[in-house]
Amino acid sequence: MTEEYTPPKVWTWDQPSGGKWASLNRPVAGPTHDKELPVGKHPFQLYSLATPNGQKVTILFEELLAAGHDAEYDAWLINIGEGDQFGSGFVDVNPNSKIPALMDRSGDTPVRVFESGAILMHLAEKFGAFLTGPEQRAEMLSWLFWQMGSAPYLGGGFGHFYAYAPYKMQYPIDRFTMEVKRQLDVLDRHLSENRYMVGDTYTIADMAIWPWYGRTVMGESYDAGEFLDVKTYKNVIRWTEEIAARPAVQRGRIVNKVSGEPHEQLHERHDAGDFDTKTQDKIG
Repeated sequence: MTEEYTPPKVWTWDQPSGGKWASLNRPVAGPTHDKELPVGKHPFQLYSLATPNGQKVTILFEELLAAGHDAEYDAWLINIGEGDQFGSGFVDVNPNSKIPALMDRSGDTPVRVFESGAILMHLAEKFGAFLTGPEQRAEMLSWLFWQMGSAPYLGGGFGHFYAYAPYKMQYPIDRFTMEVKRQLDVLDRHLSENRYMVGDTYTIADMAIWPWYGRTVMGESYDAGEFLDVKTYKNVIRWTEEIAARPAVQRGRIVNKVSGEPHEQLHERHDAGDFDTKTQDKIG
């Protein structure tokens, strides 16, 4: 589409904008329907979907459990394709209606936590795990917040216009491709001198970045590996493969997953044994 668009003086929501998620997009917040959230038996109640942001948190939970921490959790499926995120119970936990959202019921008073980076920090500080010493804390936080600020260009920008927009438009695809490749180059240069994002220490910064950029160089994001020429980012690939080999990561990435191979879909997770008995290939 090459016709120039002239914005009106005041924008009004006349019709859906088109694309895969058009029916769910709206310019107002708040719930669209009443629906209570389920509550399981564990101290932590996670409401999520295995998008990159959702995977960050389930990976951390599985890493905490693997390290021996008392971090048992229930992971309830919030299917954003069906509008579950606009239910009244979910909006009470996250007024922004985005996954993931966490209710921490481990203390006397339940605590809500929303935004994936906030959840990572909350859990890591609660258990004193997957952080750094005080001298490297600023470095870890810098990379954690780098991911939070950069991912919208990869997901909402590149991913939307490359994979989900109702038609292909060169200008936004070129614009966001340039930025995604710049970000991958930032990571590649850093990882040429560091095993993980903070030297030799595996932290929540790695867990935040891997589901977005690791999956991108694995060719899983938007089926765009060849288009982005991901094979050129050799240091990111090395880091990606090392993290992907971790058993906790392999478990965490399939929790609340509803697409892909049946053996890689665990729609809900309520006990450690669910990985062996309740993936879709076993119950589907």
